[in-house]
Amino acid sequence: QVQVMESGGGVAQVGGSLRLSCAASGSTFSIMATAWYRQVPGKQRELVAVMNSGGRTNYLESVKGRFTISRDNAGNTVFLEMNSLKPEDTAVYYCKAEYLDVVDGRDRYIDAWGQGTLVALAS
Repeated sequence: QVQVMESGGGVAQVGGSLRLSCAASGSTFSIMATAWYRQVPGKQRELVAVMNSGGRTNYLESVKGRFTISRDNAGNTVFLEMNSLKPEDTAVYYCKAEYLDVVDGRDRYIDAWGQGTLVALAS
């Protein structure tokens, strides 16, 4: 099994920066991709950025050029560097690790979600 935990949220100024961290533990060798999502009350959770095990990345259109997803050398911590923050970036940010496990003798892709970390923008 894999567990993930986010950190690094808080209050930032509009135009400022924050870096979120997602630390994975457990069977981290089985992680196929790690993603950052965000959610505001009353809206669906949306995919912000994703990195697969090969290092390929993809971003929500509205954060391209401002946010960067990366990972440490060991691959157990994934970061989301957020620059030029806008008021609309205010949300709870969640980390999700998609990993491969064997369930009832079959390979299954399983999602491990963190508890979320709040990012709030102050003008």
